[in-house]
Amino acid sequence: MFKNHIKIAWRSLKKQPFFTFLNTFGLAIGMAGALLISLYIHDELSFDKTFADAERIYRIDTDIKFGGAEMRSAEAAAPMAAAMQKDFSQVESTVRFRDRGSLLLRRTGTETNTKELRVSFADSTLFDFFGIELLVGDANTALEQPNTMVLTKTAAEKHFGVDNALGQTMLLNNSDTYTVTGVIDDLPKNSFLREHTVFMAMSGYADAQLINWGSNNYYTFVKLIPSADVADFQEPLEGMLDTYMLPWAQQHFPGITKKSFIEAGNYLRYHTMALTDIHLYSNRDSEMSANSSIQNIYILSFIGFFLIVLACVNFMNLSTAYSLKRAKEVGVRKTLGSNKMELIRQFLTESGLISFISLLVALILTMIVLPFFNELSGKAVSIPFSNAIFWGILLLATILLALLSGSYPSFFMSKFKPVKTLKGGAQSSVGGGNIRNTLVVFQFTITVFLIVSTLVVFQQLNYIQSKDLGFSKGQIVLVEDIFAVDDRLASFKEEVLKIGDVKNATISYYLPTPSSRSNSSYFMEGAMTQENAIQMQTWNVDPDYIGTLGMELVAGRNFNKQYATDSTAVIINEATLKVLGMNAEEALGTQISQDIDLERPQFYKVIGVVKDFHYESLRENISALGLFWNQTPGILAAKISPGAYTETLAELENVWETFAPGQPFNYRFMDDSFNTTYEAEQRLSKIFIIFTVLSIFIACLGLFGLAAFNAQKRTKEIGVRKVMGASVSQISYRLTVDFLKLVGIAILISLPLGWYAMDKWLQDFSYRIDIPWWVFLLAALLAVGVAILTVSYQSIKAAIVNPVKSLRSE
Repeated sequence: MFKNHIKIAWRSLKKQPFFTFLNTFGLAIGMAGALLISLYIHDELSFDKTFADAERIYRIDTDIKFGGAEMRSAEAAAPMAAAMQKDFSQVESTVRFRDRGSLLLRRTGTETNTKELRVSFADSTLFDFFGIELLVGDANTALEQPNTMVLTKTAAEKHFGVDNALGQTMLLNNSDTYTVTGVIDDLPKNSFLREHTVFMAMSGYADAQLINWGSNNYYTFVKLIPSADVADFQEPLEGMLDTYMLPWAQQHFPGITKKSFIEAGNYLRYHTMALTDIHLYSNRDSEMSANSSIQNIYILSFIGFFLIVLACVNFMNLSTAYSLKRAKEVGVRKTLGSNKMELIRQFLTESGLISFISLLVALILTMIVLPFFNELSGKAVSIPFSNAIFWGILLLATILLALLSGSYPSFFMSKFKPVKTLKGGAQSSVGGGNIRNTLVVFQFTITVFLIVSTLVVFQQLNYIQSKDLGFSKGQIVLVEDIFAVDDRLASFKEEVLKIGDVKNATISYYLPTPSSRSNSSYFMEGAMTQENAIQMQTWNVDPDYIGTLGMELVAGRNFNKQYATDSTAVIINEATLKVLGMNAEEALGTQISQDIDLERPQFYKVIGVVKDFHYESLRENISALGLFWNQTPGILAAKISPGAYTETLAELENVWETFAPGQPFNYRFMDDSFNTTYEAEQRLSKIFIIFTVLSIFIACLGLFGLAAFNAQKRTKEIGVRKVMGASVSQISYRLTVDFLKLVGIAILISLPLGWYAMDKWLQDFSYRIDIPWWVFLLAALLAVGVAILTVSYQSIKAAIVNPVKSLRSE
C-alpha cells in the first residue's frame, strides 16, 4: 500500500503543478531560512568548546567602583594568576594575556614590514592550558624565555614558511628583536583567540612582573581541577580583597581600611566567567575579542522557528484551498471502501513527498545563498554534509514537518461525506473555517511583529548615526603606525599639513572611536585621600586635537604652544565636573594629581572644560575624562576637504613614503571606525530585513491559498450576487474585507508584543530612541497593503466569472 500511496501522491502532485510549486517553494523557503539560522546558532553556541577541558576553564572578571567611576572589566591585576595558583587548591593551572594591539613585523635583514592586527603577550602555559599543539617547536618551552614569540601558520607563511620558522629572528616596530620559537595552526574561528596571529613571551614584559594590584590589564584564565565546583571557588576569590588588594593599597593610600573603602561607596569584586559563556554572556568594558549576545540567539531562534511554522501554516492553507477539487476523489474512494485511516495515510504520504522535495530544494537554495549569508553575518559556516548526526536531525525534522504540515489537511479531507461530495455539495462539507482563520491571524501576527522589530532596529541605528556625538567623525582619515617615522614625528605632521586639502591634523593614541584606553585615579589638591579619589580616563593629546575633531570648549581654553606651563595642564570633560561637584568656571584653576604617595606630587592645572563627547558605545554613559598634553606616536588624524579623498590619500601616501620608506601605509576613515562599534546591530538589522521579507512572502502564499479557497467555496454565492446586480468592485470588496478583519486582529495582537520586545532590546543602550508611534502605523499599513495585494487577485478573478457558469449546476 505504501508503494501505491507514493504512486498516487506523485500523480496527484504532477496533476496540479501550480499548487505543487507553491507548496514546495513555500516550504523550501521556510526550511532554507531555518537551516541558515540553525547553522548560525550552532556556530555561536560552539564558541571556545574546541579547547581542551573547556568546561573547567574560567576567566577572572573584576567589578570596581572607585573615585566616582564604575568599571566592569574582563581583566584582572598582573599578580592575580600567581596568587591563585599558590593559594587555591582548586586551581590546576593559570594563563594570562596582555593585549598588545597591532604591530609592525619584519624578518631581520629585510626592510619591508607586515602589519599584524592582533598581538598579545602570553604566559608559557598557554599551549598546555588550552591544548594547542605546535606545528613546529616545543610547547613546554616555546614562550619561556624573554623576547621569544610563537606565530600562527598564516603569520609564519608571510615571512619564511612554517618549516623554516624555528629560530628566525624578527624585528617588532623597527626596534625590538624577537626569536621565533614555535608555530601553531590558525586558531579556530569560533574562539576568543580567532583574530590573534602572534603571541609574545610574558616573561619579557616588565609590567607583568610587578606586584601591582591596582592596575587591571591582564586577561586571566584559571583551569580548575576536575573535582572542583566553581561555586566553592567564589568565596575564597572574594577574600583576595583582604589578602592582597588592601595591603597593597595601604602602601599607596595611607590610612585606607576596608571599612573606609566601603563607606566611601567603593567596592572591588572578583567573579568567574565560564570560558564557554564568554561569547554570548559577557559584555564588559574590555573584551579580548568582539562578543555576540544571547539575546541575538533568542531572536534568531524565534525567527527560525516561526519561519518553519509559517511555512507549515502556508502548506495547510494551500492544501485546504485545493481540497474542493479533490472532494469527488475522496467521495469515490470512500464509496469503494477506503476507510478514514487509509485516506489519512494517503494524504500524509503526499505531504511527506512535498516535504522531502522541499528539503532538496532548501539544500540547493542554502548552498547558493550561504556565501552571501556568511558575508552578511561575518561567519564562515558551512553545511556539514559528512556529518551523520546532521543528516539524522535533518531527516527527522523533515518527517516531523511533513506530519505537522500535513496533519490538518489529511484529517480535514478525510472527513468529507461521500454523499454530499458526489452530489456536488463539497462546499458545505469542508467547514473548519475558524482553524484556517486562526492560522492566517497567527501568520500575520508574526509578520507584523517582525516588521515592527526591523523598523525599531533601523531607527536606533539611524539615531546612533545622526546623534550629536560631541565630535566630528566625517572627513577624518586616520593614518596608523606613525611611530614608523621614528624621531621625525613633528616634521611628518608639518608635511601633512602642507597638503592643500588637509585642514588640520593631530597625533594621539586616543580617539573617541575604538582605540587605546587608559584609566587612572586622580586627587584634588588639598583632598589627597582615597575617599576623594577621582577615577577618570587619561588621554595624551596635542594642541590640535580638539580643533581637528571638532570638539567644543564650554569654559577655559585649549592647550597653547606659547605657554610652557601647559605641559602640566589638563582639560577635563563635563562628566568630570559632576564627580568634582563643581561647575565649569569653579573647576578652572583647580589642580589634580596622581601622586598620593609622594611628598612632592606632580599637579596638573585645569585650564579648560570640553563639552561631553561619546568615546564609548552609546550603550554606556559618558564618564570622567582628562586630556593631557603629551604627544604619543600612535595615529595621525587628518581633517580633509569633502570630495578630495582620492587625491589627498595619494598625497598622504607620498609623504609617508618619504618619512617611512618600505613601511606599510595603513589608513582608515573615522566614520568607518565608529561604525565597527555597532557592527553586531548592523548585521542584526540586515538579517531582520531578509527574514522579515521571507516571512511576508510565506504569509502571502498562505493568504493567497485561503483567498483561493474562499473564492472557490463562495462561487455560487458570487454568481447569485452578480445576477442580483452586484458589481465587480462590490464583490471584490466583500471578499477582501473578510481577510482584512483577520489582518486587523493580527495587528492588534502583534503591536503590543512588538513594543514590549523592542523596548527590552533598547534597554541595552544608555542613549536610545523612544519608539515613535508611526512605526506601529507603518507596520500596520504594510501588513494591510500586502494583504490587499495578495487577496485582490483572487477576489477580482472570482468576481469577473460569468454567473451562468457558477450557477449551471443549480
